[in-house]
Amino acid sequence: MPDSGDLLLRPASELAGLVRAGEVTARELVEASLRRIDERNPQLGAFIEVFHDDALAAADTVAPGDTRPLAGVPVAIKNNRPVRGKLLTFGSSLFGDFRAQIEWIGVERLRAAGAIVVGATNLPEFGILPTTEPRRFGPTRNPWDMGRTVGGSSGGSAAAVAAGLVPLAHGNDGGGSIRIPAACCGLVGLKPARGRISAAPLAGYSFLAVDGVLARTTRDSALALDVLQGPALGDVAWATPPATPFVDQMGGEPRGLRIAVTTLPPLVETLIDPRVIDAVHAAAALLEDLGHHVIEVDPPWQMPGMLDRFKVLWAPMISTQTAFGALLAGREPGPDDIEPLSMALWEAGRAIDAVTYLGAEALLQGFGRTLVEWTAQYDAILCPSLAELPVALGTMDACDAGDPMATFARSAAFTPFTAMSNLTGSAAISVPLDHDAASGLPVAVQLIGQPEGEGALLALTAQMEAARPWAARHPTDLR
Repeated sequence: MPDSGDLLLRPASELAGLVRAGEVTARELVEASLRRIDERNPQLGAFIEVFHDDALAAADTVAPGDTRPLAGVPVAIKNNRPVRGKLLTFGSSLFGDFRAQIEWIGVERLRAAGAIVVGATNLPEFGILPTTEPRRFGPTRNPWDMGRTVGGSSGGSAAAVAAGLVPLAHGNDGGGSIRIPAACCGLVGLKPARGRISAAPLAGYSFLAVDGVLARTTRDSALALDVLQGPALGDVAWATPPATPFVDQMGGEPRGLRIAVTTLPPLVETLIDPRVIDAVHAAAALLEDLGHHVIEVDPPWQMPGMLDRFKVLWAPMISTQTAFGALLAGREPGPDDIEPLSMALWEAGRAIDAVTYLGAEALLQGFGRTLVEWTAQYDAILCPSLAELPVALGTMDACDAGDPMATFARSAAFTPFTAMSNLTGSAAISVPLDHDAASGLPVAVQLIGQPEGEGALLALTAQMEAARPWAARHPTDLR
């Protein structure tokens, strides 16, 4: 068997190949994952529940020669999607020890593809913040610097992949919650197109949010998208099925693309770290070297009052999750149940009338339509993933009862670029092209593609990865 210290730092597609060839058994692979979780999770805080017995039993059903794309590969599920019989908490004490009686269709699809679900990962309460520091489970720490954030809201999943606990982990993205932790942890984070992956049976269609994965490589991102994509019976809307698998589309060699590059933040007067700007310029130079046409632009995405309108959508969304927890608990949420920021959004959400909510949604949908019409003249938009490098833990404190909405505003200043593609529904991806020499922290850039344009975006990202590989870069203490 290959050295177990190195094994889980390999891409998921490679690990499935080893299982298929009989060079490692699925049980050995899952045992290596569980061992690393047991050793590292107490300090890292990536997992909130580990499924030891179930994972080993599932691994024993995978035999050499299994042709499924993720045969024997350990994966993790963010704890805002149900895994039957396991804790479902949304990161909140309000849910107590509630165990799901249903299962997200994505879990079913991952299992059908041969993946082994080894546990559930940490997230900020109700997925609100772009940092993973819930009061209930404590912070998830960044493997590159344990005093820094892993991002959020899919922070536990990002830490699990970056630290080599699993090679692939689920996340979802309603304003950047896949791309933000990918950027913080040196991973690939693809936000698929709106409607690409079903949220059944727990949730219906979402204007902003879509599920996906955190991965090491472009290929793993494409492979996971092929496994997860597609509607479920009863969905009200879905993306057009791809004509060919995304893994095949990824293999194209794009030439002469028109790529807009910008560091103009969508939120007016947001400060951008010079190291982030340098990373964008370096990525632009790489794209030019690859034969693409790079044009500097100022996108029309600085809409006055955008953050306030986002609050009008976010507050009821958070209130819905809170109401679900309150129903299970049989009481109104109190200060011991939910964090001050969650309480502020719960109260704000209940105060918003239907006309105000629908008006804000219509305005943002219209803005998104205008923006996607503008982006149609380009094949992709290159911009920062984050405005800053990963910030220190405690920078965004959801438990600060003094002015919890100030924490919400601070989080927007950290992540001003990601929500734009949630408004348009377009595919977007964060790629770990760079590292800061002084701190050793990852510095990512983001590529925004066209609606239903994941294949073209993955092909471009794969081309960049081939020119400047990143998958072999790991935090120094992992082996």
